[in-house]
Amino acid sequence: MTIATDLLDRFARIVGDRHALRQPADIAPYQEEPRGLFGGVTPLVLRPGSVDEVSRILALASETGTPIVPQGGNTGLVGGQMPDGQGGEIVLSLSRLNRIREIDTSSNTATVEAGVILQMLQQAAAEKDRLFPLSLGSQGSCQIGGNLSSNAGGVGALAYGTARDLCLGVEVVLPTGEVFDDLRKLKKDNTGYDLKDLFVGGEGTLGVITAAVVKLFPLPKGRELAWAALASPDDALRLFALANDRAGNGLTAFELIERTPLAFTLAHVSGAVDPLADPHPWYVMLEISSGRSADDASTLMEEVLTTAFEAGLVADAAIAQNETQAASFRHLRESMSEAQRAEGGSIKHDISVPVAAIPEFIERAGHAAQEVSPGCRVVCFGHMGDGNLHYNVSQPVGADKAAYLALYRPMNDAIHAIVRQFGGSFSAEHGIGRMKRDELVATQPAIATELMRRLKTAFDPAGIMNPGKVI
Repeated sequence: MTIATDLLDRFARIVGDRHALRQPADIAPYQEEPRGLFGGVTPLVLRPGSVDEVSRILALASETGTPIVPQGGNTGLVGGQMPDGQGGEIVLSLSRLNRIREIDTSSNTATVEAGVILQMLQQAAAEKDRLFPLSLGSQGSCQIGGNLSSNAGGVGALAYGTARDLCLGVEVVLPTGEVFDDLRKLKKDNTGYDLKDLFVGGEGTLGVITAAVVKLFPLPKGRELAWAALASPDDALRLFALANDRAGNGLTAFELIERTPLAFTLAHVSGAVDPLADPHPWYVMLEISSGRSADDASTLMEEVLTTAFEAGLVADAAIAQNETQAASFRHLRESMSEAQRAEGGSIKHDISVPVAAIPEFIERAGHAAQEVSPGCRVVCFGHMGDGNLHYNVSQPVGADKAAYLALYRPMNDAIHAIVRQFGGSFSAEHGIGRMKRDELVATQPAIATELMRRLKTAFDPAGIMNPGKVI
């Protein structure tokens, strides 16, 4: 399928030639995604600068049956932001809708447009003595619209929830061009269906989020970050119970890290330094925050670690002595996905299981991975506090990368089968996109698929919104 030149011209006139990209060099960044798994081809990238322009684009798309692929910062990992390879879909970039419309410190909310970069919002909130707690490795380039459309999770989800939990209201342009303005700051509203939740996590298949009202929190008066060494995931689970009991809502991060991803990061990331003197099988990076004082956060962290040492749960630990050292700890954790590239082929799993099941899942999944590819290297790390692990599996040393990646489906099937046995999810925070669409349909109850299809048909009868994604 191709799009006629005169129709491309009509779309281009809506945003102006400067913001209608057609040259291959200009379009190229919008056709490539971070892992290189999902190529795409588009004849046109539109960069609207207003909600009205988005509305006119979608109205014309519905009128002419032209598929539209919304794209934020292009950091997604499941191909949800990519056009297909046929050249018949237009990419709609939200990057110019990048205003922070308001920060309301009385309501503890921010009203932001979809193209605002996550780190910019974090900084703007901090300048008002507020915290926007969504924290991702890609926060320097990912955008709020994409975070909401994929219901991003990240390190802060343990204490503050996912992007869905942080969203109070949305402004959405529907496929017809109609604008649904629900930019309300209400924390309590029982007036029927919660329509915003159809678009948060909808991956652009029902409409285009152009702005949102998100929650802010008082900036903690104290934050302590520690890196602790343990013998096993069972000990990590016991440490989590201890930290949760002592710190309660003050436990704002609890990341489980196996030695392999740390070793990869130390080997391949410039400036990476092991926080501890000796290697250990497992680690936890935990953060405790206090709204009262820095001393309170420090006292809580020392209490948790002292008790853990006495119980034999922790073999060694380092508490960040300043923000520079804390940033280095966080950088280690955030660099682990990227560091795997230098080790060859990697088969990814973004899974969640009940927190109590994590040790058993890790043990069983390790055996399953070895059955699929003897000698493979498990690269396990993630948000243990909310049950979400990035259970990745790197190729055996010296193996052929292409031959190993040919095992992607058998490896996914083996690991996801164990996930389902624990009542877990094979897509904890990255979304469905193109990568997991078929598995979603194959594994969820038939009535769930049918309800999703009904919603899609009701909102997008012309089928123009991000076709081939999710459902």
